[in-house]
Parts: sequence; structure tokens; C-alpha cells
Amino acid sequence: MPLASLTRRRAPVAIAAALGLALATAAVTRLARGSDHQDTPLVELNPLQDMTDVYAFPGSAPGRIVLVMNSRAFLTPAETPGAFFDPNLLYQFKVDNDGDAKEDKVIQVTFQGAGAGQRVEVRGPVDPPVKGAMANRVAAVAPAASGALNTVLGSPSGIQVFAGPRDDPFFIDLEAAFCILPDRKPIGGPLAPPCALPADPSPPFYFRNPGVNYVQGFNVLSIVIELPSSMLERGAPGKLGIWGTISR
Repeated sequence: MPLASLTRRRAPVAIAAALGLALATAAVTRLARGSDHQDTPLVELNPLQDMTDVYAFPGSAPGRIVLVMNSRAFLTPAETPGAFFDPNLLYQFKVDNDGDAKEDKVIQVTFQGAGAGQRVEVRGPVDPPVKGAMANRVAAVAPAASGALNTVLGSPSGIQVFAGPRDDPFFIDLEAAFCILPDRKPIGGPLAPPCALPADPSPPFYFRNPGVNYVQGFNVLSIVIELPSSMLERGAPGKLGIWGTISR
């Protein structure tokens, strides 16, 4: 999917944590996916730190791959024009290319400034300055792409980047999810009260049919990167383990 073809929808967003995607870059792509929306007090109190989803899928041409990280959940249409990324956070795509579940390459994304004039910088793919979830730091290399939000940056044959608001693509009935997992319930807001769904069965370990998409009409802040998959692989096409982190 070429970055230039992404279209913005005016809708709201949600809160999330890191998750992993396993991608086979051979002829057949096998994908594991998941999502988290407003599931811990930490990200509820600091929504800029929230990650809702990470996606990986084939790019606009053979041999290219697209990586997507969504954050800042539950943005309403009114909030979206003024939304921006946290300049104090390090956003990272981490890639395992040898099957040991440890990152071998990272793509690091940082932001400068705030509001409509905010700028994005993308470094990598590079060897991780620090492996693991703790003590992450920005690599001492020049950015591979940089520029303003809401703009397609970079080269169609190399690294292309987009950072800005997009419609939340996930489908989840959060009201039912928090009835099933009440310990993940937020401490405030419309989802904080006790479960109001009918206790049939009891307790309500079920989702409604037809499904209710609680995140419909909300936006997220998206980081979209398209690049040659060879930049992530170990010299030959193979399986990649891909996940994301947001850290200070």
C-alpha cells in the first residue's frame, strides 16, 4: 500500500500497549495480530504513551514492506487537528530476523516541537543501541527521513514515512471486553462503572452479536513506514518477528 494512498478520516482514538507481529516475507504472509485500548492506569493518565496497534504487511511493490504503529487512542474529531506526538518519547519498531525473539534491527522515530509545527525524524534500520525493553536510547546516526507531520517523506525506492492522525482501524467491543476482564477496566470515564451488560451467561464472558465497534468514530496517531524488506532481513528473504515499543 503506497503511503500516498493513505486517506485521513475525521474520527476518534484509543489507548494501547506493545504487541508483536510475526510476518513471513516469502510468497505467503502469515500474520498474528492483536490490540490494546485503554487497558492500564499508566496509559490512561498519559495517553500520549499509549500504543494501540502494530501492523506489518506487503508494500506498494514486490520486495517492500509497510510497518504501522498507532498510538494516542480515542481522539475525537474535535481533538484531532491539535493532536501531536510526545517529543519526550522514543517510538521504535523492533525486528527479529534470526528467530531468537530478540531485536536485531530497530527503526527509531522521534519528534521535535508540538502542535501543527511538529516534525518527525526516523533513524534506521540500525543495530539496536540497547536490546530489550529497558534503557532504550536514540542511535547516534543521521535521520534516514525527516520533515513535517501529515506529509509523505522520503523516497519511493527507499524509506518513506508518514506521521499523523488516521481513523482507528481496529474493531473491538471495549464495553464487553472490560466486562470479561474487569481488572483491565479504566479508572475513569464511561468505561469505568461496573459491567452493565446482561448476565447471560453469568458472569458475561461473551461479546455481543452483532458486534459493537466501540472505537468507531475515533482517530489515532499513526506512524507509517514503507521500506525495502531487504533492509530488515539477514541477506535472504525469511521470517521476521516485528513488534513496537514506546519508551522514555
